[in-house]
Amino acid sequence: MTSYLATCPEETISVLVEELEQNGAKNVQSGYKFVKFEASDKIYYKLHLTLSTASNLFTIIKECAATSSKMLHSQAKRIKWSTFFNAKSTYKVDGIAGDRGEHAMSSNQLSKEVRVAIEDHFAHVKEKVPSVNLKDPDIKISVMVYKGRASICINTSGKSLHKRSYRMAGHPAPLKETMAASLLKLIGYDGSQVLYDPMCGSGTIAIEAAFIALNKACNIHRKKGQFSLEHLLYFDKDLWRDVQTELRKQKEDQLKHPIYASDIEQSYIHAAQDNALRARVEKFVDFSTQSFFETKKPSETGFLISNLPYGERITIDGDDLKSFYKKIGDHLKKEYSGWSAHLFVNEKSPWKFIGLKPDKKFSLLNGSIKTKLLVFKLYKGSKKQKGVKISS
Repeated sequence: MTSYLATCPEETISVLVEELEQNGAKNVQSGYKFVKFEASDKIYYKLHLTLSTASNLFTIIKECAATSSKMLHSQAKRIKWSTFFNAKSTYKVDGIAGDRGEHAMSSNQLSKEVRVAIEDHFAHVKEKVPSVNLKDPDIKISVMVYKGRASICINTSGKSLHKRSYRMAGHPAPLKETMAASLLKLIGYDGSQVLYDPMCGSGTIAIEAAFIALNKACNIHRKKGQFSLEHLLYFDKDLWRDVQTELRKQKEDQLKHPIYASDIEQSYIHAAQDNALRARVEKFVDFSTQSFFETKKPSETGFLISNLPYGERITIDGDDLKSFYKKIGDHLKKEYSGWSAHLFVNEKSPWKFIGLKPDKKFSLLNGSIKTKLLVFKLYKGSKKQKGVKISS
């Protein structure tokens, strides 16, 4: 068992912890914007392909005291770097300075000391020093110092895990794949419910829902070499291949309940369909072009979920946000009784004009924007009888 780190936004730590435990990770401990855990090689390989809510994965190669540049360099030099990679691979070092104050090391100092230590090690073992590549390195090394303690890690995911390789540019306000997956897990979606995104944009929520419902590894279609893990000297190609084969066999052939997605913009639907095709879930999502206000519930019960326009990068033609949100609430009450509605909104938006009191609220960050995930239970019959309050 080796120690690893998985990173994610602080607000979604709980869903990442749950996902790690479900996938076989042990001794799972949450920190600030990261989760530390232990796993076998097989489980760790599997996590690269299956984790839907993590941003990056790291192998911890050394944890040590580092109260000065000299001490950090000395500790980093003791690492046998030539057992991890050689001159055939390029690399870069990212410094993350967690300490503040007059004597605290800067991010540049951290990265420089570890980089020089790597060069010193390769010179000591009389091997050619690997080249630094700041733009697209094979190996990414991170060094974080906090309260005089350093964690030196190798980023084994390479590109951020939200880059599933299916989404192309084209939508003005795309939702990260990892955020879409986190929203679905926060509302408890597991494929045992009908799901509908009536303002689907580029289709990210519907596609991530298909991955969950089909038990499909979300990063199984990444191209060869796109995980930094694959460039490490100890990388086990046979184990990697076996894990991929096993995950493909575990994928379901059919959905238990349908997934629907629609949008008023036909160009967005075309983009969403193309994205679903690249994700190889196109036959599992029922796409259509229509206004939300023309939609009707496709079944008696289900989950409605949507990333509502924030009024920043997307504008509402011929309508202001207050009246737009009020119309959303009116339509939900009229057409979606018996459903749960889950609306992802800008915290500063006039979401209270929806006219329903949320049963739950989750505070999240979508990039730098403060957001809320609002959960509404749309009961049949009288709201008074069901004890549901409608806010003014």
